[in-house]
Amino acid sequence: MSNPIIEAFLLMYAGLFPIINPPAMAPIFLGLTQQSTSAERHRLAARVAINGLLLLFGSLLAGSYLLEFFGIMMPVVRVGGGFVVLALGWKLLNEPGALVEHHAERHAAEPTDSFYPLTMPLTIGPGAISTAIALGSERPEASGMGHLALIAAGAGAGLIAIAATVYICFRFADRIVAALGTGGTNVLIRLSAFVLFCLGVQIVWTGYSALVGAP
Repeated sequence: MSNPIIEAFLLMYAGLFPIINPPAMAPIFLGLTQQSTSAERHRLAARVAINGLLLLFGSLLAGSYLLEFFGIMMPVVRVGGGFVVLALGWKLLNEPGALVEHHAERHAAEPTDSFYPLTMPLTIGPGAISTAIALGSERPEASGMGHLALIAAGAGAGLIAIAATVYICFRFADRIVAALGTGGTNVLIRLSAFVLFCLGVQIVWTGYSALVGAP
């Protein structure tokens, strides 16, 4: 028998992890905070994790309802969000090498702030927000309040786990960079991008199936 809490947790965590990709972002975070002391970097890591958690919670809970307010059907949200995720995964799969250096150089001249650019767009960008909205639209259309509460608990736990992962990776960014190196980090990005691409296909298929089956 399936467990809705575990299923919602895995869907949320597996859906957002390839996009946010905290281990791959850790070297960039380290580069942007290289003028900060170790204690300041640790505080920034905590603030980025909290800011990101709030952004994702807001997107998950309110994003799909705002779209409904404008008359956009949930299956359309799934298809649109799925295509965004799919396109992002395809883009990451086909980007040239040295992705870490590319992102670090692009953000090198920006001020180091816990919200901009560290939280948004570096950690929680349009892809993560769109994915949270799309995943939020995956809630069952007809379920009892108890079942929906379990799904909400699992999804919330998934977001908290993502925020905790961001904090850990940013908190120990110096050790991750030393362990992975540039080549290992780029490989991690490629593998995560493929998972992301497959997830986008799955979300599009879910929305398409609902549209085809709609009266």
